[in-house]
Amino acid sequence: MMIKLRKFRCLLHHARHLHSKYVPVPLSMQQYLEFGQKKCEKKSFQFLNDEIPIRLAHIMREFEDLPKELLTMKSVKLVRSWYDLSFKEVQSFAEKDPDDTKVLAEFSVAIQNILNRHSYVVETMAQGVIEMEDTYGMDDKISERIQYFLDRFYMNRISIRMLLTQHAALFGNITNHPRRIGHIDPNCDVIECVSNAFKAARQICEHYHMQAPELDVITADGSKLSNFVYVPGHIEHILFEVFKNAMRAVVEYHRDKLELPKLQIIVAKGKQDLTIKLSDQGGGVPYQDQDKLFQYMYSTAPRPQYTGQESPLAGYGYGLPLSRLYARYFQGDLVVSSMEGYGTDVYLYLKVNSSEANECLPIYNTTTSRMYEAEKVVSDWSSSTNWNQSIRTYSTTARKQPIGAENRIQEVQ
Repeated sequence: MMIKLRKFRCLLHHARHLHSKYVPVPLSMQQYLEFGQKKCEKKSFQFLNDEIPIRLAHIMREFEDLPKELLTMKSVKLVRSWYDLSFKEVQSFAEKDPDDTKVLAEFSVAIQNILNRHSYVVETMAQGVIEMEDTYGMDDKISERIQYFLDRFYMNRISIRMLLTQHAALFGNITNHPRRIGHIDPNCDVIECVSNAFKAARQICEHYHMQAPELDVITADGSKLSNFVYVPGHIEHILFEVFKNAMRAVVEYHRDKLELPKLQIIVAKGKQDLTIKLSDQGGGVPYQDQDKLFQYMYSTAPRPQYTGQESPLAGYGYGLPLSRLYARYFQGDLVVSSMEGYGTDVYLYLKVNSSEANECLPIYNTTTSRMYEAEKVVSDWSSSTNWNQSIRTYSTTARKQPIGAENRIQEVQ
């Protein structure tokens, strides 16, 4: 039994290293939309069979460069076992016939299994970092490397879930919004996204604080918000997090007042960017602390009790860092500007042109590996300070071939 287990691990290790030699292929929002409109399950099956193992392999290789103290944590071992199992599960379809409807049905089931298995990756990985910090402590050097890894790890997770949930929405037994192509809305109603996120955040704020500030929404003059292609779920996820922070700040800063100052949203659409600005009067953040807002594990809320199940991310310090990754995933960004003693402005930038909204995918190569060995992690695409992408450690150039077309992907140098 032990011999078989060792053989399996050896084969898995070899397959993982083989797939990590190829560059993951970013898709643009336009390509997602066009493929969803044509809706060919066979081509989706073929593309995912090539692409998912590569994206998994890149981040699985990167795990190997993490501090040994972190890798020995129970929660981190659990996360790695989920990735090993999912890699094996997708690989089992490599030689199967895409013209067989039974194979396609089995593949859809496998995708749903993977999505379910990875539902609590964020919380479990966060718990692993907590376990390490509680056991060994954490100096600045290790903290920087973990920050660097988590940005890349969660961006990789966002990209894989986008592929899998899009396939499930198009070809599974899921009832979609009549206007949407899978999870993509070709005429995304930004104001509706704002409203949905505000209502969800207000419900939580009222539950914990018994009150919540109201909201004014302004559309900039000349901004035509129609024909905007995006994933509404991503916008709502980001805005939900920034609304929660803003509401909590306002309620706590004005706790002795009968009437709370309103939040304000301004939406503007230009030729390149659609920008959503959220302003609050919640007292702001000191300038020297503003960089900390995007650091994992930094939070002013109490740390939540880990149960192994879904729980609010408030207290983990993951809300803003993850929201920024969702914004950057399709070449946007999330920027915070604060005035201590008054309030905070948060700017969400999204690409207007769907052909320019390309996935941003971390890639593992020798440059990436050196980042974990350097005395100080240098600024690149996942830096906490500058969104300055390094061509050596990311991939954003969208493929020109249609999804499902036979081609061999460029090898990593």
